[in-house]
Amino acid sequence: MIEGGVTNGTIALRNLRAQIETLEAEAAVGGRSVDERVRLIGLVALRGTIVGAIADYEWAQELADRLVGDAITSAAAFLARAHVRALFHRFTDALEDLEVAEWLVAAPDLVDHERAAAFQGLGRYEEALGIREAAARCAPSFNSLGALAMLHAESGDAERALHLHAESLRRYRGVSPFPLAILDFQLGVMCMRKGNFHRAQHHLTAALRYVPAYGPAQGHLAEVEAELGHAETAVALLYPLASTSDDPDYAGQLARILPYIGSTEDSRHWRRQAADRYDELIARHPEAFADHAAEFWLDIGGDPDKALRLATLNLEVRRTPRARELLHQAVLATNSREQDFYVCPAAGPRSGAGH
Repeated sequence: MIEGGVTNGTIALRNLRAQIETLEAEAAVGGRSVDERVRLIGLVALRGTIVGAIADYEWAQELADRLVGDAITSAAAFLARAHVRALFHRFTDALEDLEVAEWLVAAPDLVDHERAAAFQGLGRYEEALGIREAAARCAPSFNSLGALAMLHAESGDAERALHLHAESLRRYRGVSPFPLAILDFQLGVMCMRKGNFHRAQHHLTAALRYVPAYGPAQGHLAEVEAELGHAETAVALLYPLASTSDDPDYAGQLARILPYIGSTEDSRHWRRQAADRYDELIARHPEAFADHAAEFWLDIGGDPDKALRLATLNLEVRRTPRARELLHQAVLATNSREQDFYVCPAAGPRSGAGH
């Protein structure tokens, strides 16, 4: 872990907010170039990633759409919009923007970086791997090796991902804690999904040491703590997130964990909060939230049919192993419910009693 020359995470986040406010103020008096608008989009999207603010992603999308409309011949504008579209899992739209950016003579390495991210999101790992490996061979750096590590982490090659993570750290020359925190976060999520909860705890805790306000890292750490049997610790981590964030994942996780400490009524409250918010987000950004919403309805949400519809949509958007597994679980849950219906037609509400 690198700490010596890296900016304190709390200060870095404060500086990020100040940069955004400055660029906003300049925009209010019409003093912002295309490059400055692109920079604002990137900063807003970064803040959304770190604090887990969907409103920031939506703002970045609005800014990017407006910029493309105002600067239709700017390669940088299309690159910026491609990045934001990928954040909302609109990967096909992002690839179309990248084709336009390429035609407008955008820097090839920037196009390749965003294209690899879109391929990765779509589950086209071989194509993404070709781009990432070429970049790492041509210019081995923290960015190129870190991006390759994230790709291996998502595709399930834990050993390779951890090796590349260590190598990328040796090459880090920056002072921002954000790239370091994001990389540890990605590795933590990988370890969590593979059931290696102690290793996940290590990486997610490292991410929070870099940036204490890293919302998604705190939320996933809560999941890991719950898996390790530390339900009260998990609840303590989730309460401030569920109370302030516009991301329903935290409320959904809180609803799932609270019964383990005897707070059933409180769990019902947070379940309702999460359900309402997921419905709102699915109406606006179906591709982006189909996976987490499906997981919610499959678990504490208690609606396998809804989970199946969303998991099917998610697989249409992202043909990844995780998307396939989610659909498989939704199919099993739906089939199990149908069997309950036919075997025990008088067992209660799910049986259609009264009809």
